[in-house]
Amino acid sequence: HSSSRRIDIGTQVLTIRGMDIIPIPAFRDNYIWLVHDGRHALVVDPGDATPVEEALREHGLTLTAILVTHHHPDHTGGIGALVASHRVPVYGPARESIAGVVHAVADGDEIHLPAPALTLRVLDVPGHTAGHVAYVGMDIEPGLVFCGDTLFSAGCGRLFEGTPAQLGRSLARLAALPPDTRVYCTHEYTLSNLAFARAAEPDNAERDAWAAHCETLRARGEPTLPSTIARERAINPFLRCEQPGVIEAVAAQAGSRPQDALECLAALRAWKDRF
Repeated sequence: HSSSRRIDIGTQVLTIRGMDIIPIPAFRDNYIWLVHDGRHALVVDPGDATPVEEALREHGLTLTAILVTHHHPDHTGGIGALVASHRVPVYGPARESIAGVVHAVADGDEIHLPAPALTLRVLDVPGHTAGHVAYVGMDIEPGLVFCGDTLFSAGCGRLFEGTPAQLGRSLARLAALPPDTRVYCTHEYTLSNLAFARAAEPDNAERDAWAAHCETLRARGEPTLPSTIARERAINPFLRCEQPGVIEAVAAQAGSRPQDALECLAALRAWKDRF
């Protein structure tokens, strides 16, 4: 029943230029992001077509475009069924082979969508996968980024195909976006990420306040997303590898002090993998 998919997302829904951005829950902890202007919709990373079709019906929307950040099935599994019934353009990373993608995009490309009216700039952000991209909203306030599995609130994606150096550059590119940029990642991992963040940087009052807020949101069944770039710079240990508290925690865990921020990031990611 479609109404069971409706989430009361409270203050978490962002409206820009008359467009709403809403999370469609999928699988255990994925979000498929839907951007709509009341008539037309685009979806980001549709791993499953069924909840997307339910959301389109529920809101009376016409699907006009699909954006994909990387090739993993929980982000791409719904493309075939959606394209079969809607025949819409599919944008995805040029450096990955994804069935259904007809517009291969690379770093610096701009996508101009007529409805909903949105211009997006493509950022190459490899690490989690070899060709992972992010989509940055242009000429809108506040800004937004659909970052897939590269950056999470209080965390980052596992290194399945890339190197720590690639991940470091990708995270730095995202961290350099304007501070009020809204961060739309694709998993509800925030509470578990915050548990690791407490170990990785024990003394961070802003992180603790955000964690308390997120506990409240999750208790109400609301998503913890979007976050913002400013918040992630303040609470996310993977963006804080120059901070003494993070360096000390990594040194204690690894048994030796990291020589630089990249070494700290690599050790932090390896620690998170086994946390």
